[in-house]
Amino acid sequence: MVQVIVVGGGLAGLSAAHTLLERGANVVLLDKQSFMGGNSTKATSGINGAGTMSQQLLGIPDNAKIFFDDTKRSARDLARDDLIRVLTGRSGDAVNWLQDKFGLDLSKVARLGGHSHPRTHRGDAQFPGMVITYAQMERLEDLAVSTPEHVKILKKARAAKLLSDDSGAVIGVEYVQNGKKDSIYGPVILATGGYAADFTDTSLLKKYRPDLWDLPTTNGDHCTGDGQKLALEAGASAIDLEKVQVHPTGLVDPKEPEAKVKFLAAEALRGVGGLLLDNTGSRFVDELQHRDFVTGKMWENKKYPIRLVLNGKASKEIEWHCKHYVGRGLMKRFENGDELAKEFGLPPAVLKKTFENYNQSVRTKKDPFGKQYFQGEWSYDDFFHVAVMTPVLHYTMGGLEIDAESRVLDKRGKPIPGLFAAGEVAGGVHGANRLGGSSLLGCVVFGRVSGDSAAAYLLQATSAAVQKAGGRLGALVGQVGSTSAPAAAQPTAAPAGKSVSGEYTLEDVAKHTKKDDVWVVVNGQVLDVTKFLPDHPGGEKAILLYAGRDATEEFNMLHDPKVIPRYAPDAVIGSVKKS
Repeated sequence: MVQVIVVGGGLAGLSAAHTLLERGANVVLLDKQSFMGGNSTKATSGINGAGTMSQQLLGIPDNAKIFFDDTKRSARDLARDDLIRVLTGRSGDAVNWLQDKFGLDLSKVARLGGHSHPRTHRGDAQFPGMVITYAQMERLEDLAVSTPEHVKILKKARAAKLLSDDSGAVIGVEYVQNGKKDSIYGPVILATGGYAADFTDTSLLKKYRPDLWDLPTTNGDHCTGDGQKLALEAGASAIDLEKVQVHPTGLVDPKEPEAKVKFLAAEALRGVGGLLLDNTGSRFVDELQHRDFVTGKMWENKKYPIRLVLNGKASKEIEWHCKHYVGRGLMKRFENGDELAKEFGLPPAVLKKTFENYNQSVRTKKDPFGKQYFQGEWSYDDFFHVAVMTPVLHYTMGGLEIDAESRVLDKRGKPIPGLFAAGEVAGGVHGANRLGGSSLLGCVVFGRVSGDSAAAYLLQATSAAVQKAGGRLGALVGQVGSTSAPAAAQPTAAPAGKSVSGEYTLEDVAKHTKKDDVWVVVNGQVLDVTKFLPDHPGGEKAILLYAGRDATEEFNMLHDPKVIPRYAPDAVIGSVKKS
């Protein structure tokens, strides 16, 4: 089978795989986890796009040139015009593709920090990263079942080495699955993500940014720079590895304030009007400034704890997020200004003064911190949602050096034949600072670009092999055709699931709350999720928060009902005993 190998099952890898299939190429996708999706499922604000249908319906006068200028301004002196032009120029088409091909709702559009127009798209419910990634993931897994001759998925398969021929062209991957090494042949697209959780012995984070080593992170423990390290060993060039983005708004769990891994407070919360207040109840920054700027002001101000406060209007605009964070114990709701002042430990007059100062800025459009975009005045007689914030490791702008066709470059600046990269593994796309909403965009845009480029490369290789026996390309196609991927463990067709007969009371479930013994209840079913903990894309903490409890409401907020029978049928051990 002539095929392209995609390493990484996050949004970049999935977008590459779907594009390859559209171009008539066969795909083998390797993911080192048992559950695909990666960090893409955690993205909470949305996906950027300029000139989209959703913007046009809302009368937003945005275009790729304006988006280019905003992105270049954020990237500053490290701007790569060719890559920014691809990112922004293909952004509208990327959003439209997601809506048309996968039937997604991306009709709500918000303005995030650093954007001169509202262009960050999301739907009415759920985290957009999860919605977008799941749609692609489920479609690909269905195709792996219905057309295994075209799509194979290898899970828990860790890429260990890129295989090259005598000329230096990449011709395949050596990988480890179930403790055994195997090899598979074809051009390779790396979509393995970043290194903002690289706390390994070979840490890129520690090598290039030791000053950030002790910060908490929003990343899953799979983000250890695997793709970067594999490609560097194969002669690739890297760029901007010291450019690591520290996001200003990581959510501090009151029960576990020192936790190394933290949930992210979506930038959309500030986009709809949320304010950052220090321990004196005062503003200290334009909440819609670039992420690195806001983080710097938090460190400079040093008046902790710093809280993100949403008034009633902002809370309603982003109600689903607030409900989600409150459910996880990461955010609190207060019914009036007096309750809010008590939370701060301040006299009511202090917060009243803060709100009045802000309202003056809204009315005059002259803000002491330079804010230009406002969402209306604040009232002390309102309800509020509040969470404590801390800076967190979030995104690595640095990575493999690529060209505008997603080809990985060597140290001479020349493309390495047969090797492509998409998503966070690739550097230079965002320069010194990534704009909110451009992470998912980079995955989709460069996933599609890499798919196009790899398909074209495969076609050229096949044509050359037909015309000329032997040689590098002939060897490549010969190897590709003679060695097919082992059969993947395919997903169970929903909604079969596991037949169970046990009945348990909620008191029985409440006894299983430890990391090595975790039960939860979802829609009347009792699940033993102990073995699933390390595979959950949102991290084990997302499940442990509900250990021994009924997690139905939270589960249904985030997941489609077929998730359990598709991905964790063996976790179902029974049902809740009716009283």
